[in-house]
Amino acid sequence: MTSHAQTTTAQKVADRELEEKLGQSALFEAKQATDDEHAQTVFQALRENRKAVMWSALISMTIIMEGYDVVLIGTFFAYPEFNKKFGTYYGPETGYQVSGPWQTGLNQASTAGAIVGSLGVLNFFILVVFLANNVQVLLGGEILCGLSWGVFATLAPAYASEVCPTNLRGYMTTYVNLCWAIGQLLSAGVLTACLDIQGEWGYRIPFAIQWIWPIPLMIICFFAPESPWWLVRAERLDEAKLSIKRLSGGKTDEQINNQVAMMVHTNRVEAEETSGSSYLDCFKGMNLRRTEIVCVVFAGQILSGSTFAYTPTYFFTSAGLPVDASFYLSLGAKGFAFIGTLLSWGLITRWGRRTLYMGGMGSLSLILIIVGIVSVTAGTPGLWAAGGLCVLWLFIYSLTIGPLAYSIVSETSSVRLRPLTVVLARVAYQIVNIISQFLNTYMINPVEWNWSGKSGFFWGGTAFVVFVWSYFRLPEIKDRTYEELDILFMKKVPARKFADVHVDAYETLRSEEGLDIETKASH
Repeated sequence: MTSHAQTTTAQKVADRELEEKLGQSALFEAKQATDDEHAQTVFQALRENRKAVMWSALISMTIIMEGYDVVLIGTFFAYPEFNKKFGTYYGPETGYQVSGPWQTGLNQASTAGAIVGSLGVLNFFILVVFLANNVQVLLGGEILCGLSWGVFATLAPAYASEVCPTNLRGYMTTYVNLCWAIGQLLSAGVLTACLDIQGEWGYRIPFAIQWIWPIPLMIICFFAPESPWWLVRAERLDEAKLSIKRLSGGKTDEQINNQVAMMVHTNRVEAEETSGSSYLDCFKGMNLRRTEIVCVVFAGQILSGSTFAYTPTYFFTSAGLPVDASFYLSLGAKGFAFIGTLLSWGLITRWGRRTLYMGGMGSLSLILIIVGIVSVTAGTPGLWAAGGLCVLWLFIYSLTIGPLAYSIVSETSSVRLRPLTVVLARVAYQIVNIISQFLNTYMINPVEWNWSGKSGFFWGGTAFVVFVWSYFRLPEIKDRTYEELDILFMKKVPARKFADVHVDAYETLRSEEGLDIETKASH
C-alpha cells in the first residue's frame, strides 16, 4: 500500500510539472483539442494531418511483405514444381505432395518467428529462402523471415493509430489490411505468371521478388517522425511538439500546444488506473478487459476460418480442380479482397466497428457451413460452387473482419500500454494461427485426413463462437477519443451501451480536482 501511495504521489508531482511546462491553461487547451477533433470533418482532418496520413501509409507498407509471403508459402503446396522439389511421390493418382508434417512446419515457420520478432537482416533471411535446396533449409529461412514480419505487424497499426486524429484512425488502421491485401494480390499474380516455368526457377523467382521491399522501407522508417504519444509518455514534450509539426499540414503553434496538452491529460487519466507499463499491467484493472478484447478480436481473424478459406488454392487442387483453374480462381479472390478492403472504409464511417464485426463474423460462419453442406451433398460437381463461396467469404472478410481487427486492436488498447497490448494481441493471433495451420493442413491434405470441403463445418463453428462473444463483449469505439475510452472502461460500461453513454472527460476532471476550465480561460 505504501509503495502504491508513493507511486501515485510521484505521478501527481510529475503530472503537475508537465502541466507547468505546457502553461497554466493546460486543461483548457486539452479540452479545446478534443473539441476540435470532434468538430472536424474528414476532409478537414486530411488537410491538417496530410503528412501524418502519408507517413502512416508508408510505414504500413511493411505489411505488404508479410501478406506476400503468407500467400506464397501456402499456395506453393499446389505448385507442381515446388512439390517435385520438396515433396514426395505418392503414386499416379496423388502425384507429388509435401507431407502433412512438413506442410505444417512450413506454414507455421514464419508464424513462430513472428512471435519472437528487421529490415536490414531481412535481406539475408530472404537469401536463405531463395537458395534453399531442401525442405529443412526452407523451414529455417521461413522462421528467420518471420522474426522481421512479427515486428512490422505490431508496429504498423500502432503507429497509424497514434499519428492520426480520431476521425482518421479508422481509415489508416484498416489501411494496414489493405497493404496485406496488396501483398497477397501481388503474390497470387506472380505465382500465376510463373506457373508454366519449368524447373527450380518456377518457385525461386517468387521468392526473389521479396528483395524489392527492404531497402526502400529502411529509408522510409529512418526518416519517419516518432509517435508524439510515445514522446509524451517519455515526458519529452518539446520533441512531441516537433513531431506533431512534422506530421501536420500547417497546424498553428496554438493547435500543437492544445494537442500535446490533450495527450498529457490522457496519459494522466490512464496513470491513475495503471501504476506502471509492464506486461503484467495489461492484465490488471480496466486493462484486463481491453487485453481480452484485442486478443480475441485479432485471434478472431483466424477463428473466422481464414486458414481454410483465405488461401483456397491448395484446397481447390487437392479437391480435384485443375491446377491452372485453381490459381486463376485464387487470383480473382485476391482481387475481391482488395476491393472489399477499399469498400470497408465507407462502411466503418457509417456503421462503426461493433456492428460490422458482428455482422461479418456471422456471415462468414454461415458461408463456411454452406461450403461444408455443398461438399457433402454435391460431391465433385459442387467444387465450383464451393470455390465461388470461398471467393464470397474472402470478399466479406475483407469488407469486415480483416480491416476491422487492426482498427479495433490499435484503438481499444490504452495509450500507456498500447505497444505491449498490441504485442500480446499479435502473440494471441499467432498462437491460434499455429494451431489452425496444424489442423487445417491435416484436414485438407489428401494423404492425411482428407476432409476437403467438410472442413467448413469446423471453421464455421469457430466463427460462430466468436460471433457470440462479440455480441456480449465487443464495444463500439467509433468517434471516441482515447480519453473518453479510458473513462468508459473505468466505469465498466457494458459493451452494448458504449455507443450511447455520454462522456465528458474534462467535466470528470473538474469534479475530481475542483478545477474550473471557464475561469482559467477567462484569466
